[in-house]
Amino acid sequence: MERQLGRESQKDNDLFYTCSLIDYIARKTKNKRVAVVDALGKERIAKIYDLADIYHRDNIERVSDDFIEEAKISIGNFDNVGECQYAVPSHWDIGKVYKRLIKQVALEKKIDVVDAIIEVYHSFISDKIDDYNSSVYYENPSYIFECFIQNKIL
Repeated sequence: MERQLGRESQKDNDLFYTCSLIDYIARKTKNKRVAVVDALGKERIAKIYDLADIYHRDNIERVSDDFIEEAKISIGNFDNVGECQYAVPSHWDIGKVYKRLIKQVALEKKIDVVDAIIEVYHSFISDKIDDYNSSVYYENPSYIFECFIQNKIL
């Protein structure tokens, strides 16, 4: 049985942290989320997911620096935070959006969470979620999931 802390299971919290860290690294290095996912690779993402409860106890700035250095992630030129004309959602806010979508994708497709992470960040919906001048990131989770499944904005 999965350990339950608070309102969500431990693995849901681990997924939330993993997605939030990906977003934090992407903002810090000015890269698209998919570029960060590709640079980290499946093994590192699995490590982050598996050890998220430990990493979460540390400062996210230090954890992100370690993974940026280890994965040799260079500075890019994608700045969705700087280009945002409205209130900027936090990396925790965006982590929650991705967590919900990835969890649904893993359940629907009956795939491992790490595989679902890679699939979601490689999908068209990732660019839509990361456009903070659009409304996608704060849409209903079922709507975002249906857009993902249909491979288009509905």
